[in-house]
Amino acid sequence: MENGTVKNWRFQGNKKLTGASGFTVRGVLNLLRGNLNENDPRPIIPLGHGDPSAFPCFRTATVVEDAIVDSVRSANYNHYAPTVGILPARRHPGHIDDGYLTLGCIQAIEVILTTLARPGANILLPRPGYPYYESLAAHIHLEVRHFDLLPEKGWEADLDSVEALADENTAAMLVINPGNPCGSVYTANICRRDSNKAWYYGNCVFGHLAFGSTPYVPMGVFGSIVPIVTLGSISKRWVVPVKTPIPLSSTYNNDPGVLIFMLCTCHIVDSIKCFLDISTDLVTFIQGALPQILEKTTEELYSKIIDILRKAADICYDKMKEIPCITCPNKPEGGMFVMVKLNVSLMEGINDDMDFAIQLAKEESVIVLPALITCSIAMLVSADVNEVIGVIQEIRPPSSPKDTRGDSDRQLHVGL
Repeated sequence: MENGTVKNWRFQGNKKLTGASGFTVRGVLNLLRGNLNENDPRPIIPLGHGDPSAFPCFRTATVVEDAIVDSVRSANYNHYAPTVGILPARRHPGHIDDGYLTLGCIQAIEVILTTLARPGANILLPRPGYPYYESLAAHIHLEVRHFDLLPEKGWEADLDSVEALADENTAAMLVINPGNPCGSVYTANICRRDSNKAWYYGNCVFGHLAFGSTPYVPMGVFGSIVPIVTLGSISKRWVVPVKTPIPLSSTYNNDPGVLIFMLCTCHIVDSIKCFLDISTDLVTFIQGALPQILEKTTEELYSKIIDILRKAADICYDKMKEIPCITCPNKPEGGMFVMVKLNVSLMEGINDDMDFAIQLAKEESVIVLPALITCSIAMLVSADVNEVIGVIQEIRPPSSPKDTRGDSDRQLHVGL
């Protein structure tokens, strides 16, 4: 700046990044936090994210904490690790050394989608789903095709639409099990259904966190049908307060070597390694602690988490029935979220799900995720569940409903 004038520089911000951020959970949460009333003395009730580690009732096991402390004090991990992760962590129980460690599942998603993003390729994503996939896919120019999850069938995939969408350019189909944000758990029959035109990419961040009547079936057991790449994490089942997934790994039920050969001939393995060579590394001492975390954690921790989530899901589902403008199609059976439908035609001064979430944050210091309003059932345990539901119940229908609009039924995520 000189003499009050502004020079026109040749650089400027990338507007596409701004747009992409607006469609992520983080971007929406930042918007909602910006609408909180700073003068409200009540504590904020954060039902918009699935991070259990911040709440005392979800504290991890002592053996997990000891594993991290021992790893730091051993001084064996005071160095840069190989970009794919140290071998002991990649060879955790139940996996061979075709796993790759990433800095949280966000990075694992970036690895897989970037690997698949050849010119003209497309990927099949569930709707509703985790919005980061769409944001990243748009950024890397990977075409997205959505298949619907059917609420009347427990949020199972519409497999007829899957087969209609897939073509010779379909690189993969994403399966999130247990479901995020729907709280569903796929049956074995749904998982077994095969599309010959795509290989499966399974997000199992909430793996084994199933507490309903449907048993949890890992996608990896179907590796004899199609190639499967799975993502897992220690931030949910083990409640480790770091964004560290267990190895991103290829899984084959009968002969692991066959699948590795298949992925190698398609250059998938090489692409994963090359991506990790130019990206951020996972901190080494966490990698050093991983084998001990996985081997020594007892069933007591897993049972405690499942019991907490089951209790929260039951309370949330039952209490939602008492709210005229909100419908919960299915009781959550897994994960940490529940999907509900918001009928804005029964509400005064509310235009859509985003408007509802903003007003709830501004007036009641309660944060839920719009589109579809999703709320974390895990967080309801840490808060006073009855108080939270009571706040939403105060939103009464008007004496004469507004004119019904075609898009009056909007949906929300609510964290358990």
